[in-house]
Amino acid sequence: METGEARSTSARMSGKGPELSVDIIHEAPGWDALVEDAALTAAARAACVAAGPVDRRCGVALLLTGDTEMRRLNAAWRGKDQPTNVLSFPQEASPVDGDIRHLGDIALALEAVTREAAERRIPPRQHAAHLVVHGMLHLLGYDHDHDAEAERMEALETEILRGLGLPDPYAEEMMPAGEVR
Repeated sequence: METGEARSTSARMSGKGPELSVDIIHEAPGWDALVEDAALTAAARAACVAAGPVDRRCGVALLLTGDTEMRRLNAAWRGKDQPTNVLSFPQEASPVDGDIRHLGDIALALEAVTREAAERRIPPRQHAAHLVVHGMLHLLGYDHDHDAEAERMEALETEILRGLGLPDPYAEEMMPAGEVR
């Protein structure tokens, strides 16, 4: 994919739990080599199912971008002039498109994901799946502003990732040297 060329894919997953429509927008080159859309969709769905009752049919948009765009988004929406790994934008008013409720949007930064995965010595696709789960939980009302909330959210993330066959991202061996949870 050429730089600046965006590609969009869409997937619907149904079965036990809600039907989730995931629209994935590939804005930055390199994402295709990092992780498959199906793995990101599975991570979003697992978070949606585990987080509890949501509308039967819902949707989310996932923007796969880079540090430059993520820095712009972080500055505009959070007042932080630096890139970050994941941002979540919950849908405030809950408008309904047909009978599908849009939960919100999640953005991931390629360079941040690959850099952090290297620091943790884990595959980037594993870290990307974790960040999608983390972002989905934010869209579903979870937060980590206080210790009790953070513990609850981390425990749920760990449970969801275990269900996807992935290790606990908060285990000591997954944390970079010197990083504190």
